[in-house]
Amino acid sequence: MVRGANVGLAALGEGIGSVVLSLGWSSPSGEGDADVSVLLLNADGKVRGDDDFYFYNHPVAADGSVQLLGKTPGADGSEDRISFDLEAVPADVERVVVAASRYGDARFGDLDDVRLTLADGSGETLLRFAVDDAGAVSALIFGELYRRAGEWKFRAVGQGYASGLAGLAADFGVDIEDDAAEVEAEAAEAEAAAEAAAEAGEAPGSGHGAASVEATRQEAREGAAGASASGGSPVPAPPGAPVAAGAPVPALAGIPAPRGPRDAADSSERPARAASRPRTAKKKVVLPKAPKKSLAENDTWRTARLFPASALKSDRERETRATSVLLSVMAQVPEFGRRLTAGYGAPAGRLETFTEVSLPHGESPRRPDGVIRVERAGKLWTALVETKTNGNALKAEQVQAYMDIAARRGYEAVLTLSNDVALEGSPLVEVRTDGRRKHKVALWHLSWAEVAHQAQMLIRHEGVGNAAHAWLLQELLHYLQHENSGCHGFQNMGAAWVPVRRAIDEETLCQGDPRALEVVESWERLVRQVCLRLGGELGQKVLPVQRSRRGADPRARREALADQLCTDGRLHAEVRIDGTPGVLALVADLRTQKLRTSIEVDAPEQGYPLSWAKRLIRQLAAAPADLHVETLVEGQGTGPRGTLERLRPEPGDLLPKDGAQITGFRLSLFKGMGTGRGNAETGFIRSVDQAVDRFHAQVVTALDARTPRRAAAGTAAAAAGSGTA
Repeated sequence: MVRGANVGLAALGEGIGSVVLSLGWSSPSGEGDADVSVLLLNADGKVRGDDDFYFYNHPVAADGSVQLLGKTPGADGSEDRISFDLEAVPADVERVVVAASRYGDARFGDLDDVRLTLADGSGETLLRFAVDDAGAVSALIFGELYRRAGEWKFRAVGQGYASGLAGLAADFGVDIEDDAAEVEAEAAEAEAAAEAAAEAGEAPGSGHGAASVEATRQEAREGAAGASASGGSPVPAPPGAPVAAGAPVPALAGIPAPRGPRDAADSSERPARAASRPRTAKKKVVLPKAPKKSLAENDTWRTARLFPASALKSDRERETRATSVLLSVMAQVPEFGRRLTAGYGAPAGRLETFTEVSLPHGESPRRPDGVIRVERAGKLWTALVETKTNGNALKAEQVQAYMDIAARRGYEAVLTLSNDVALEGSPLVEVRTDGRRKHKVALWHLSWAEVAHQAQMLIRHEGVGNAAHAWLLQELLHYLQHENSGCHGFQNMGAAWVPVRRAIDEETLCQGDPRALEVVESWERLVRQVCLRLGGELGQKVLPVQRSRRGADPRARREALADQLCTDGRLHAEVRIDGTPGVLALVADLRTQKLRTSIEVDAPEQGYPLSWAKRLIRQLAAAPADLHVETLVEGQGTGPRGTLERLRPEPGDLLPKDGAQITGFRLSLFKGMGTGRGNAETGFIRSVDQAVDRFHAQVVTALDARTPRRAAAGTAAAAAGSGTA
């Protein structure tokens, strides 16, 4: 489509009641990012109230009409998916606006291949709109769904806002006032004063130094966390999400927070903000981070569990129990069931699940592990479920039979569930589709790691409807994480892992060897699972970074990485964690048997190099002594380097002797690499998890998230100004 064009959804296919809109982009650095938002508008072109504004802190409509599904990494960058159940959209909503915003000084013109795609419930793409000239705007309306004569239509908009999401939201009736930026300015002034005191030789924490800086930072956190997109109602920071020292926690990326209430008795001083629920969402229940003290007499007593796993002995028992546990919780916790089905084209409605189902198929009936059915307005959406646990692979013949059964019976989807992680362009099983059939059946895959991720996001960060639902999800999560459940996610690097390691050690691995490609695919699956696990624990967006060329074929990209593995014996990956000052790089060197985790932090734009070095060493006061710190300089040369233990007494050793321009610093930790292909104590997968966890907890969280970055990606800042472009 071109800008301004429109099309009726009925003309694109039959039964377009549920659609998925995907917003995508790529960037040369692989770090470009944006946050999506959706606004429901009435006949006046305004939101009806707070609940009509959906963003990352308010992702799901109570009636199921809108659900932000989050980001999915792809070959050309990340893609944000939004599920719409158009039949559930309230009758007085005439337009649904889909937009995205960038952070701070970042602009959409810096991104490549800015695009929108619309797909039906089977995943088939119905239309595509490319925004070729986004320009210097920080917010962009991609398109809108609107009603015309009782029919839903789509219009390609491509309108940008130089003022960011603040200007866009204001145009549609969302009141925004700039308060968070003011508080952050105060924090910055206090921090500058502390640095000046440190330069003058004052002891840390004396005078107006560290103590007052931390107090101002805390006020900034509370002020930002207490802001929402409407009328000054505070939004609490996500429970369990860590906050780096000095890091703001904005309620909306790209939107200045609304002004909070002032103390009537003394308007000259800013009162402390008490956290309260956001007005953009109903009150949610999350579980406390710290469990209550147990009443058990000793540590050998075990808490009674709703879903016991210790008695499971065979793979068949594990598959049967896991399927029944998952499907029953999906049916009882609406937020969870909707979260797992919306992306597969299911409407919002009454969800029922079944196990031990028998369906005719030739001479002998087939028994899928489960069935999911959703009813809305007398219409049924049905998916067959095939489950594998304990690392067992899906069988192509079995999945093909379920696809044929679903097509004959008019079912909408087949959902496979296993420990494996699906990769773009590399299907787990190959199936045939009969093009002569009018009814389309979609084949979707879900990993146990993603199930655990969604459960943890709901009960630890986003919240569910009541305490009973939170408890049910907690019991499900405990079951999935039990060593005997078989639902631990991707846990085996494959049969090629040991032969490839040996061939690299013996320097006999040649380019084009299919075993190297198999190892690269396993590595990519492992990295994606690490992102799911860490994102669930932090309540943050954690995504692998892709740096492929625009339009690159996923398999061709993996083949190039396999050739690189044959050449240098290393596996490379990069992970972007929202709210951190850089990209976490992970390198597994199969020659030296070491893992390297690192992050590059840009040098500040103002100040003196010695101040930069001293400030960095102060931030890393609690970091491991064996942390490697390297100065990055302009050009291809490398600067001074050393361990943190050696640099603590003399931060000036980080300054180049030749006066070269410092561009940033690289922080690295090294760890021995497990040799086994599995997740045992000595396994490679366990060692990767431990390396990432240690580096994030002991290094990344100590860094200031507000450190300026030239790419301006991943940094949340308040937008300023107003007007449209």
